[in-house]
Amino acid sequence: MQRDAGDVSSSKPSLEFFHYKGVPFTKDSIFTEENIRFVESEFQVQDDDVYNVTYPKSGTTWMLEILSLIYSNGDTARTRTVPNWLRSPWIETTNGQEQLKDLTPPRVLTSHLPYHIFAKSFFTSKAKIIYTLRNPKDVVVSLYHFSKISRFFQDARSVDEYLDIFLRGDLLYGSWFDHVRGWMQMKGRSNFFFITYEELQQDLRGSVVRICDFLGRELDEAALDSVVENVAFKAMNDNKMANYTYLSDEFLDHSKGSFMRKGISGDWKNHFTIAQCDHFHRVYREKMRNFPVKFSWDEDWTEEGAPVL
Repeated sequence: MQRDAGDVSSSKPSLEFFHYKGVPFTKDSIFTEENIRFVESEFQVQDDDVYNVTYPKSGTTWMLEILSLIYSNGDTARTRTVPNWLRSPWIETTNGQEQLKDLTPPRVLTSHLPYHIFAKSFFTSKAKIIYTLRNPKDVVVSLYHFSKISRFFQDARSVDEYLDIFLRGDLLYGSWFDHVRGWMQMKGRSNFFFITYEELQQDLRGSVVRICDFLGRELDEAALDSVVENVAFKAMNDNKMANYTYLSDEFLDHSKGSFMRKGISGDWKNHFTIAQCDHFHRVYREKMRNFPVKFSWDEDWTEEGAPVL
C-alpha cells in the first residue's frame, strides 16, 4: 500500500493488512492467509455450484437474495427464517468455510475474491458464476458509508479521502479495476454470466428471467412474481434475514447505521464534486484503457458538461 490505512481513519483504530498475491486482506478473525490459500488451491468446487461473485458493495446481497428465491421457486420460507450469510456463505472467510458443511447441493456460494486467486478447481468444473458490477462511483459512495459500520473496512473523514483510497486500491479485496478486468476475461464462456446493478434496477423482472435462463431454472409466473416482490429494496430492508440486523457486532457496529442504506443508482451525484468527477474520470480512463467491454456508465456526463465515469 502507498499509505497506511490508519492515516485516514477518523473513528477506528488502524487496521492491519496482509497481502495475498498482491490483494490486501485485514488481519483479523475473518480473514487468514491459510483460508485464502485453501480456497485457491484446495477448495473443491462442485459441478452444480453457483457462485455469486462481486466486488464489495456492487449488489452482492441483492443477488444473493435473488438466487435464494430462484432456487426455492419463489417460496419465501427459507429466506424469512435463515440468515443470508448461512444460505450463501462467503467461501474465503473463516465463518464461511465453517458453514460449508451444512449446505446441501446445489450450493449457492458467495465471494469477493479477484479472478487470479479464485478457486482453481472452478476452472475445470461445470460450476457457474454470476458476476454483478456496479457504477464504480456509486461503489465509492456505498463503501464510504459502509466503512462507518464495518469492522473490516477502514473509514475516512470524507468521500474525497475514500475516493483516494479506492482509486489506489488500498482497501480490502484491492483494486476495483483489477477485479473487473480480471473477471471479465470470462466474458463469453458458457458458465459465466455478468449483469450490472443498474440493469437489475431498470428491469428487475427481465433480469431475473435472464438469470433463470442462465441457470437452467424454469419459474412459473407466480414464482417470478414472488422473486421480484421479495427482492425489492423495501422487502429486503424489512426482512431481518436479509438486512444483517442479526449479524454480530464482531462484524458490524449497528449503533452507527444500518447495512441497507438507499439501494439506488446515481447517489454519487449527491457526494462527488466536479473536481472529484474529473479526477475519477482521468484515473478510470487510464486504468480501463483498451478494455473491450463498455458499460452504461462509460458515457456519463454531468449537467455542467464535465465528463465523468
